[in-house]
Amino acid sequence: MLKEFKNFIMTGNVIEFAVAVIMAGAVGAVVNGFVADIMMPIVGHFSGGMDFANKFIALDGKEYLTLEAAKTAGGAVIAYGSWINTIISLVTVGFVMFMIVKAYNKMKKPAEAPAPAGPSQEELLTQIRDLLKK
Repeated sequence: MLKEFKNFIMTGNVIEFAVAVIMAGAVGAVVNGFVADIMMPIVGHFSGGMDFANKFIALDGKEYLTLEAAKTAGGAVIAYGSWINTIISLVTVGFVMFMIVKAYNKMKKPAEAPAPAGPSQEELLTQIRDLLKK
C-alpha cells in the first residue's frame, strides 16, 4: 500500500496539480489585491465617492449611520452595498483574468502549421497506373 501511495504521489499529474493550486493561490492574491487596492478606489472615485459598503436597508425600521453600527446593535439588515461591491469585484477579476490569459496566449509560440498533405496512396497508384498505360 505504501508503494502504491508513493507511485500515486510521484506521478506527474499530482505534482502538476499541486503546483497549479499553489500558483492559483498566489495569482489569486495578486488579482484580489489589484481589485481591492487599485480598481475599487477608481470605481469609488468615478461613482462620486460613493462607498457601496455602507449601503444597506435596516429591517427593524431604525436608522443606523453605518452597516457596522447596525450589525453591532443586532439589527437585521440587507447589505446590498456589499453585494454590489462583490459584483464589481467579480467583473473586475474576470476582466483581469481575461487580460492575463490573452497576454499568455500572445506569448506562446504559435503552433507550427501542419505539412501540406500529399496525394493519398490511392491517388499515387492511379497516377502510376496512368503513366504505365502511356
